[in-house]
Amino acid sequence: MDKNEHTVGSKHVKMKQQGPMGRGPTEGMGTGKKANDFRKNIRQLLSYIKAYAPMIIFSMVLALAGSVFNVIGPDKLSDIANLIQEGIVTGIDINAIEKIVLVLVVLYGLGLIFNYFQGFITVTVSQRLTKKMRTELSQKINHMPLKYFDATSYGNVLSRVTNDVDTIGQTLNNSLGTLVSALATFVGALIMMLYTNWIMTITGIIATLIGFSLMTVIMKHSQKYFVAQQAELGQINGHIEETYAGHNVVKVYNGERAAKEVFHDINGRLYTNAWKSQFMSGLMMPVMMFIGNFGYVAVCIVGALLVNQHVITIGTIVAFMVYIRLFTQPLSQLAQAATNLQSAAAASERVFEFLGEEELADESDKTVRLDNAKGDVVFEHVRFGYNEDHMIIKDFSMKAKAGQKIAIVGPTGAGKTTLVNLLMRFYELNGGEIYIDGTPISQLTRENVHKLFCMVLQDTWLFEGTIRENIVFSQEHVTDEQIEAACRAVGLHSFLKTLPQGYDTVLDDKANLSAGQKQLITIARAMIKDAPMLILDEATSSVDTRTELLIQQAMDRLTVGKTSFVIAHRLSTIKNADLILVMKDGNIIETGNHEELLSKGGFYADLYNSQFENAS
Repeated sequence: MDKNEHTVGSKHVKMKQQGPMGRGPTEGMGTGKKANDFRKNIRQLLSYIKAYAPMIIFSMVLALAGSVFNVIGPDKLSDIANLIQEGIVTGIDINAIEKIVLVLVVLYGLGLIFNYFQGFITVTVSQRLTKKMRTELSQKINHMPLKYFDATSYGNVLSRVTNDVDTIGQTLNNSLGTLVSALATFVGALIMMLYTNWIMTITGIIATLIGFSLMTVIMKHSQKYFVAQQAELGQINGHIEETYAGHNVVKVYNGERAAKEVFHDINGRLYTNAWKSQFMSGLMMPVMMFIGNFGYVAVCIVGALLVNQHVITIGTIVAFMVYIRLFTQPLSQLAQAATNLQSAAAASERVFEFLGEEELADESDKTVRLDNAKGDVVFEHVRFGYNEDHMIIKDFSMKAKAGQKIAIVGPTGAGKTTLVNLLMRFYELNGGEIYIDGTPISQLTRENVHKLFCMVLQDTWLFEGTIRENIVFSQEHVTDEQIEAACRAVGLHSFLKTLPQGYDTVLDDKANLSAGQKQLITIARAMIKDAPMLILDEATSSVDTRTELLIQQAMDRLTVGKTSFVIAHRLSTIKNADLILVMKDGNIIETGNHEELLSKGGFYADLYNSQFENAS
């Protein structure tokens, strides 16, 4: 079916058809993707989190203090080693050692406490931030024009709400405190090393630089594989979502082989890039161990020479063994934090790009409201195209009186559903105007316009909840009697009474409802809303002939006193329409009731007779 025939609610509706029963595979979080403009995106992220600046700064102060206490420790260990060395001959001064150990316990204890509270604050801030960001993304989705979702895959949008926000939150949680504590530890360790012995310090720095030059080469080459991994991850997410959303169609057309081939092709590329990126990333830890061990060996060799020349004591070597670890470990943490920041910058770019997308026009200044519309509808020289250079509705005019049943028929692509999209203000007109009770709908808020209509679409949308909740959806103060009356009207009540839980049966993956029964639930939902105008987009297309007859009878009762717009392909279902609009190429080519149009022997008559002949 082409675009003109399925865009009521646009792709937004198509996505919702799956409901919570069909979530896409977007839970995995990617890492290492590089942002196009790292500085710009980080500045944008910092600006976004400025409300949490006091808590973040306090968290950094705690991280700094904790690092300082940890850096002081090795100097005290040096004193203990010296006391032990001197005591070998004269006897070890246990009291002096106990005093130093007590100081170490206090220092390391304070470091632990400060780091604990730093972690607590950081987690709190990151989770509040991700909650705020998801809330804003959700609100943004509700303010986006449907044309955006026509051009953007759902996997892409969902990935921003899940993967990208998680990446930002985890980076803030793991990297901000790490950056401060690692930098403080690195600087503190360097200062203490220089204070203790400059020769040993130079030895440790040279050993570390040799190792880190190797790590820099690895990081440089791994970045391109991380970027490719993210791209392929997006591809495979989109493919899986599409395949399982149309699982039945794939089965019917024996498309499993082609779907598998596409999947394996993408999965193969994903495997290759993921393997290379993770392999190179996995080299980081062995390289860091090598750097540390190489530093230990260098310190021990140089330290032994200096001890032999009575320049330093054994305690200095002990202290430097710890300092080397405190010196090299922060460097790896800083490198990892830098990689995480690259991921966060890339994720921020996608999130803020979405938040910066053009929204629907602000309607807070609109004061005109229609709360009790009669249902008079006028289309006056309406022009519309999904693209400016291709008009689908070229010059459309019509009048519908309150309470009339207006049927819209025509071949696929004629613009039938597009007409309803415009009436609901899902899209804005390129020209002309639509009036409800003499009021231009452009002067009404979209919310007000939507409140005037109830709608039953060709594609059903049910969410994971009870049948009762699905029928009542978004309506308040609905009684059980009203729900039962609506279900009786559509012929659903008897079936629901046979279910173990009746109206409280939960619709989930285990719910075994036919397409027709699902459609009946959505029709009952429309009855509950009881709006002055009604839109039926091939509402009976998924049901059998007997059920169709029941629905038609229910719809006849439902449409009494309502202005109804019925999009129909089965012309036998709209014989009793007050007015039939025959559309072709975006224009009305014939109007009249069923008998009048048949007597003309025109396009409608040809359509009707062809269906009758096919049916016979």
